[in-house]
Amino acid sequence: MTASASEKELLRGVAHIFPEDELHARLRTGRPLRVKLGVDPTAADIHLGHTVVLTKLRQFQDLGHHAVLIIGDFTAMVGDPSGRSATRPSLSRAEVDAHARTYEDQVSRVLDPRRLEVRRNSDWLGHLSLDDAIRLASKTTVARMLERDDFQQRYRKGAPIGLHEFLYPLLQGYDSVVMQADVELGGTDQTFNLLVGRELQRDAGQEGQVAVVVPILEGLDGVQKMSKSLGNHVGITEAPEEMYGKLMSISDKLMLRYYELLSRQSGEQLLAVERGEVAPMDAKKALAAELVERFHGPAAAETAARFFEERFQKRSAYEPTRIEVRTPTADVWICQLIKEVGFAPSTSAARRLVAQGAVRVDGQAVDVDFRFRRGVHRLLEVGRRRLAAVTLVVPEGGPSP
Repeated sequence: MTASASEKELLRGVAHIFPEDELHARLRTGRPLRVKLGVDPTAADIHLGHTVVLTKLRQFQDLGHHAVLIIGDFTAMVGDPSGRSATRPSLSRAEVDAHARTYEDQVSRVLDPRRLEVRRNSDWLGHLSLDDAIRLASKTTVARMLERDDFQQRYRKGAPIGLHEFLYPLLQGYDSVVMQADVELGGTDQTFNLLVGRELQRDAGQEGQVAVVVPILEGLDGVQKMSKSLGNHVGITEAPEEMYGKLMSISDKLMLRYYELLSRQSGEQLLAVERGEVAPMDAKKALAAELVERFHGPAAAETAARFFEERFQKRSAYEPTRIEVRTPTADVWICQLIKEVGFAPSTSAARRLVAQGAVRVDGQAVDVDFRFRRGVHRLLEVGRRRLAAVTLVVPEGGPSP
């Protein structure tokens, strides 16, 4: 790939670059750039909306640049005010740590872990003294903070703005100083924070990072941003059939948006879809298969496609798959059972499905402590598209005493 072609690929799907000429100049030096992305672990799972910026970071990795992922375990406890109409509720250290471990595990499904530097910003922010914090706060003004739209709107409405919220952009910007970032990635709601980081770097004698801003992905409804709390998300650890089915449900217009921001297909292929040279149903199937394969592998993508065709396109009866699970015990923990029948890759993934209210036994929702009993329970349902008639079979040798 020529330099101009690689730059074109990096610019695909980007909303803004501040300043763009500096990015081109740095790319053309041939020097590997330090490309930073900060994520606050405020929720348990990563969805496709998160992968827009993660995929952009992967593109930098693939071109030989050094990717730095900052897990904002300290800033998550402060709470990012970006795009918020009210102060975020505080998270406990235990909640943040649990979410951080999940993030570190799941980002490997998008990024190349062999070429990734992962840091937690509590390593430096947690050791700032009060004197350090005051010096950091002196680098900006209240007027500068009120330039950001969300603060302006809250101030005009008389809605409370916590003093700690003014610190958030400074703390995120200080991460860039510590990491000596050449480039920082973020969504459009992060533009202010990214530019504060550039200012702090220049004040510290550094060159100042280039801010590469990507759009925020709309959820399945095509209106609001993708969010687990809004129920319009597609989680990257969701079962293949569930992920495939959700993606097949989006509108043709939203499909083009997903192609632009999520697909790794070439620009020529994207243009063919936009021009209508590919039938919308075929284009949607290709997109769904691509994304399922990315997170679950080619075999899972093929199975999910067949499942969709049989259950929905051909409208065959939703008959449960009959599965025998061999166990010497009279009951099985629900999360272990979900893993055993292949509805989740691990018990931790199964636990998340149960916590989301996606698991039912004989038509009734269950909790994470539920145990599936031999001779009592029969039907296991996960989401809207996975149903199994489960029989617990005693292996040779009989049940354990």
